[in-house]
Amino acid sequence: MDELVERAREVQERAHVPYSDYPVGAALRTADGTVYIGCNIENANYSNSLHAEEVALAEAIKEGHREFDRIAVSSARRDGVTPCGMCRQTLAEFCGDDFAVVCDEGDDVTEYTLGELLPNTITEEMLG
Repeated sequence: MDELVERAREVQERAHVPYSDYPVGAALRTADGTVYIGCNIENANYSNSLHAEEVALAEAIKEGHREFDRIAVSSARRDGVTPCGMCRQTLAEFCGDDFAVVCDEGDDVTEYTLGELLPNTITEEMLG
């Protein structure tokens, strides 16, 4: 099994999911090989909830990283969950179309590129 998938599975146990009962973990690898993990943290008003991918990315950014090459995402259901649209756009702020997104399906994984999951991304260049 992919090391990043294993790390994503492990961090699910720390998720705070009293409303959805849907723990998600993410493991994000930087260009230099450092791995940051995150889990979802729900809030009663839902809009303040944090997604596992955001938590992992925020930790990496806080530590000074800006280049990433791969993320693994896993839910306790092992249902192949992909990052949501908001997380895809957040990842696109720092990652190119070729960034690898690995989704846990239990005994197997499906790998996408960020460009496949989020074509025609809103970029800094578009805002200029």
